[in-house]
Amino acid sequence: MASDRRSSLLKGVLDLLVLSRLTDGESYGYEIAKALAEAGLGEIKGGTLYPVLNRLEQAGLVEAEFRAAERGPGRRYYRLTARGRDHLAAESRDWLRFHDTVRTLLSPGGTTP
Repeated sequence: MASDRRSSLLKGVLDLLVLSRLTDGESYGYEIAKALAEAGLGEIKGGTLYPVLNRLEQAGLVEAEFRAAERGPGRRYYRLTARGRDHLAAESRDWLRFHDTVRTLLSPGGTTP
């Protein structure tokens, strides 16, 4: 997929995907980006990811904690809040409904119910 097309598609769903990566526990930016890339979304650069994490933190959907490392630079760990879990559940339902509608419309002869 062309990079600019991928970027356009990710804009509407990246917050949701980042929240979903935190459902199993806390993580830091590089680890989140790596998991998204391994899932097939391509490289998510820090200049894209960290503003998302900051926005989610400001909205109260994630909490962050800086931890010094014994070796190398410290890391900022993010974890989902209860509000973030509720938001993720609601937005996931909405996204899946939207996806189903788009998929139907893109199918040959597709119409919405």
